[in-house]
Amino acid sequence: MIEKLWQNEPKLVSRFLALALLLGICSAVQAQQKPEQLAQQSADAWLALVDSGKYADSWQEASQLFKAAVTKEQWQSKLWASRDPFGKMVSRKLKSAIYATTLPGAPDGEYVVIQYESSFEHKQSAVEMVTPMLDKDGTWRVSGYYIK
Repeated sequence: MIEKLWQNEPKLVSRFLALALLLGICSAVQAQQKPEQLAQQSADAWLALVDSGKYADSWQEASQLFKAAVTKEQWQSKLWASRDPFGKMVSRKLKSAIYATTLPGAPDGEYVVIQYESSFEHKQSAVEMVTPMLDKDGTWRVSGYYIK
């Protein structure tokens, strides 16, 4: 069948094979990424929501554990009270990312505790701690956020 298709549609077959190869390479690259890298990508995307004031969206994109612990309204209220006074994000630099399977007060699972050295419009020096976890669907999502 492939021979017949190759004779009639060589460009289509070539494109299909190229796409299959590309998908295989992408899957292999993702499989090679460390949990810390995948968790940081998730944390960075989530922090972009918080930085832009999309607090409800950040709750929506958080882990199931996070959403079970705090309502969307509670989350928004906490961020308005604690984050808004700092003003706009100026800079954020990765300080550390540590993989763990147990954390105090949390169920066993896969977590990455990430610390960023951050600077805001009205707070020159701060440390943000973001803790993504591997959710039940296999996606890294933020399960905790703390700023000091």
